[in-house]
Amino acid sequence: MNKITIWHNPKCGKSRETLKILQDKGFTPIIRDYQLNPPSVKELKEVLNLLQLDVQNIIRTKEELFLNLKLSLELPESKLLSALTENPKLIERPIVIFGKKAVIARPAEKVLEILH
Repeated sequence: MNKITIWHNPKCGKSRETLKILQDKGFTPIIRDYQLNPPSVKELKEVLNLLQLDVQNIIRTKEELFLNLKLSLELPESKLLSALTENPKLIERPIVIFGKKAVIARPAEKVLEILH
């Protein structure tokens, strides 16, 4: 069986809800507190590939930090990826990775799409 990993923020209700869904379905996911253990640029690129999304789609643009850093979605991908590794709070959550699939579980039930 493929391992399942959740990039988790224990302070986030959606993240806790997603974790509960996984556990209720019998999974024991690897829980990665991505704020304490931020992903590298390489890891972010791999996850973006699995999500089939551009980096702009996983940035929490409404976070005060995004505004304070004066970031723009128009910046080159490399700059945005670096900003996420340096400021993991800006990464949309939770991200669940299962085999060669990944999903941003918002709403939490969206995680069910990759559990097949």
